Amino acid sequence: MAQFVPRNAFPHYGAIPRSYFLGHHRAGLTKMKSMLSTIDYVVECRDYRAPVTSINPMFEEALGKIRRLVVYTKRDLGSIPQSSAQKATERKLQSFDPKSAVFFTSSSSRQDVSQIIRHLRNDAEAPDKLVGCRVLVVGMPNVGKSTLINNLRNSGTGKAKALKTGQQPGITRKVATQVKIIDRENGSHVYVLDTPGVFMPYVPDAENMLKLALCGCVKDNVISPITLADYLLYHINLNDPTVYKRWSDPTNDVVPLIESFARQAGLLAKGGVPMMDGAALLFIQRWRQGELGRFLVDDLKVEEQRREDPTQTPRMSMTQALRVERTTRKNKPHATSDL
Repeated sequence: MAQFVPRNAFPHYGAIPRSYFLGHHRAGLTKMKSMLSTIDYVVECRDYRAPVTSINPMFEEALGKIRRLVVYTKRDLGSIPQSSAQKATERKLQSFDPKSAVFFTSSSSRQDVSQIIRHLRNDAEAPDKLVGCRVLVVGMPNVGKSTLINNLRNSGTGKAKALKTGQQPGITRKVATQVKIIDRENGSHVYVLDTPGVFMPYVPDAENMLKLALCGCVKDNVISPITLADYLLYHINLNDPTVYKRWSDPTNDVVPLIESFARQAGLLAKGGVPMMDGAALLFIQRWRQGELGRFLVDDLKVEEQRREDPTQTPRMSMTQALRVERTTRKNKPHATSDL
């Protein structure tokens, strides 16, 4: 039998949408900018599985030079806990943000946030204010902002969660009321404000759009489930193709894999026909839950080279991105509101 050779590139980019900039994203960003004079600290959340791609450059431009803390969420879904690979990844990510305190949290454990509470208790001071310190939590859609705030509240005050969470983006659609996470004897308490996840107006790199969709930063109907499952298969094969051996031998063809997965999961329509889209979404969800391998979809070595290469094109500014987004909408008058 010939040895399996995984694909070394994923070329199917033609029909990938490049935007998911909805009305509440635009409104949320505008609201954040209007609140800056009352904000003392920004906590920026990024998805550990796509630690560079889930950075929204809009925040850099919109939020200015306010003190910042970076939190990489869902660490447990992107690597094996306490492994040498995880430790190396975290050292690399910390080097990407030398001017900010950097923390890592898991998707399920509340204990990870104790260091963040300690940092905010010591650093987020507001000596000239009687009303305390206000912290704005920002990030791309569905990176775990509300979950982080609930865990901070529980760790800092012992109280139950205050914000609703979910598996799809768009649960938080406007800037929420402030939630106390730290009590101080002098009355200068620390409060956090949740914000709607803000997507980029335009994503120049189609593969970045696939990465964000795979991590759940856009709704699952924006990109074809089969295309997204194929992109996931491409990454799985680069890491460990044995994770799907219960459904298929190692393969670069996603269709028979999803057909087999659908049959074993009982996702069949009339006549025993596999429900391909539903099975593809379930397959993707299994990965999001950590059941089909735990790995990053960003190559940090490549990202480091890009940062060190002076010839690299700078990130698109917010003004440029908004201009491209408006032009794209004009050229697609019949596009749905989700695209």
